[in-house]
Amino acid sequence: MQKPLTLYELNCLVRDLIDLKMRDSYWVQAELSQVREVSHNCYMELIQKDKASNTPIARAAAKCWRSTWLLLGPAFERITGQTLHAGMKVLLQVKAQFHENYGFSWIVEDIDPDYTLGDMARKRQEIIRQLKEEGVLELQKELQLSLFAQRIAVISSGGAAGYGDFCHQLSDNAFGFWFETELFQATMQGEGVEKSIIQALNAIFVRQDAFDAVVIIRGGGATSDLSGFDTLELAENVANFPLPVITGIGHDRDESVLDIVSYARVKTPTAAADFLVDHLQETYNRIEEASERITDLVQRQLQMEKLRLNRLSEQIPSLFLVVKTKQESRLDRFRLRLLTASRQLSDREKQRVDNCAQRLPEILLRKIEREQHRLQLLDQRISSADPQQLLRRGYSITLYHGKSVRDAAGLKSGDELETRLSKGVVKSIVK
Repeated sequence: MQKPLTLYELNCLVRDLIDLKMRDSYWVQAELSQVREVSHNCYMELIQKDKASNTPIARAAAKCWRSTWLLLGPAFERITGQTLHAGMKVLLQVKAQFHENYGFSWIVEDIDPDYTLGDMARKRQEIIRQLKEEGVLELQKELQLSLFAQRIAVISSGGAAGYGDFCHQLSDNAFGFWFETELFQATMQGEGVEKSIIQALNAIFVRQDAFDAVVIIRGGGATSDLSGFDTLELAENVANFPLPVITGIGHDRDESVLDIVSYARVKTPTAAADFLVDHLQETYNRIEEASERITDLVQRQLQMEKLRLNRLSEQIPSLFLVVKTKQESRLDRFRLRLLTASRQLSDREKQRVDNCAQRLPEILLRKIEREQHRLQLLDQRISSADPQQLLRRGYSITLYHGKSVRDAAGLKSGDELETRLSKGVVKSIVK
């Protein structure tokens, strides 16, 4: 068995081998899984995923030293409009390095921003294609912004200069229009952009009747790290939102997906305020124009009516004579008809009275005969009910204190009774 090597000696062999066999630099395509900057040095974790399963199949560490990073970082951000972040596809020029104390790593010598721009554009186009397939890409464009859009829900960072500029531009507009704004706080930079804005949209959705429009603004500082506005989920939420969404996220590069699906896209928060002011001014102008048209129409109508009245007033005397003649003729006809009808009615009533006078004696005689017969019948009924008649037939009536006795149970011993007969009265004592 040969003499074992120390770890330092083994690592030195690896270092020498790499320095000997891998002297060149290599361009490598990879995805960033982690990026951190420490003391102006940039440390990256590179990853490659399987296209079918999306699981990692290769990993490596990469470093960009301060002297290189201070040049590459700003240049990459200026061209792409974004900083390096996890999930980004990059094309790096790297050189192998093995340090006996720190191990192996790839040293980044250059970054190709055009590759990243191409990948970002590809992702953006893929999202746009999917939105078109879902039929939601143009939904916001089909909405109508209220003519009086004055109640505005604002999604922004509360401390951002852009939010202050937006509010100032609205409140100090040259026309003196009134606007009511309510801030819904959201993260507007970094990995939390998508989730934060969606949460703000959900909060606005619950109270959608309280607002006329939604403004998403981001202003001030650099225009880096805008990838959060190029996501499918955020685009779907905005596209399907029931209120018009206006974006002013302050960047000059190509439109983000959020800009494309929104109702209207402006460049800056100040421009978003100007958009709302101009929209209200346009409504005001339309009202003014309508008012002028209405006034003009009313004046013309009044003039026409005045001319018509003048013509009518000229015709009134002749028309009055015609009407007077017609009415006098009509009254004469009515008078004649009334006189004739009165005479006919008087004759009919006189004839009726004569007929009644002739029939009255006969009617009275029959009435008297009927009443006499009825009186005879009543007299017979009264006679048949007379108590004296009952007494004459052999019946008697027993009285106690002047009242007839009908039940012996109501008497007691010693009571004095009076019995009336057909002839005479008998008094008796109860025993």
